[in-house]
Amino acid sequence: MVAESALAAPLTGTAAGVPYIAVPPPDTSQPAPMVVALHAFEPPRSEMALAGTLPMSGLQAWKFYLGLPLFGQRLPDGGVPEVNRLGQTDYLIQLYGPVVEQAAAELSRVVTELHQTFPVLDEPLGLMGVGAGGAAAFLALAESGLPIGAMGVVNPIIDPTQVLAARERRLGVTYHWSEKSREIAAWLDFAGRADELATRRPQAPLLIITGQHDEVIRPGHGQLLHDALAPHYRARTLRHIVVPDLAHTMGPEPGLEPGPPAPGNVLADRALTEWFQLHLTADAQPAFRLG
Repeated sequence: MVAESALAAPLTGTAAGVPYIAVPPPDTSQPAPMVVALHAFEPPRSEMALAGTLPMSGLQAWKFYLGLPLFGQRLPDGGVPEVNRLGQTDYLIQLYGPVVEQAAAELSRVVTELHQTFPVLDEPLGLMGVGAGGAAAFLALAESGLPIGAMGVVNPIIDPTQVLAARERRLGVTYHWSEKSREIAAWLDFAGRADELATRRPQAPLLIITGQHDEVIRPGHGQLLHDALAPHYRARTLRHIVVPDLAHTMGPEPGLEPGPPAPGNVLADRALTEWFQLHLTADAQPAFRLG
């Protein structure tokens, strides 16, 4: 267990081989629920950058920002050039799919170790993800037994074919599909798996945030997922919001540290904070409304 004297400041460490930044709740005098967050491939592309971009500062919960496989401290031999090579070889099969799969699979082990280290309540956790981290969160929701009490995603990769299309537009390189890549794309198409997500029990309240200026996962994709899930959700446990001035990339390159506060990021942060206040913490009072 972390010493009580250290509880007031952010802490860094490793749980089940995964690097994290732990940010304590405003009141550390008693145990609080936990929110686990996963960063994106684009800025914010590190645990430090995500912690500064979406700090959820007023939330009475422990926030744990995790590093993704092949990023940051877990770069492979060869570093960033090797990651780029994997993406150029086959973005879906060699890079995106394996990272999302591993990030989702290791969550249960990470959460178990964090419970043993920090004064967190033994209750369902909050799960938050941005971009590819949002895809890993959806995969955990669909396939893991992780006890998820509430979930919020920002610009999540709902369908990887949209990422491949964006890469083709930006780089001018055509992606060559194979039987295997089509299988992976279908597996990680969460609009196509909406029934699985919606029928998970216990059902986790879900907030989907998309950016008005997201050129990869456009707001309409978020709305399609919302509409596919809506018949299965109770009132006020599912919401999709479109944040003005929010693009897919939420900070400057290289994306390893947070950039200056941007209006869209601040609005997304407030919406996440309210969502987890409502669905994770006792006696929560809504602090923010968008739209």
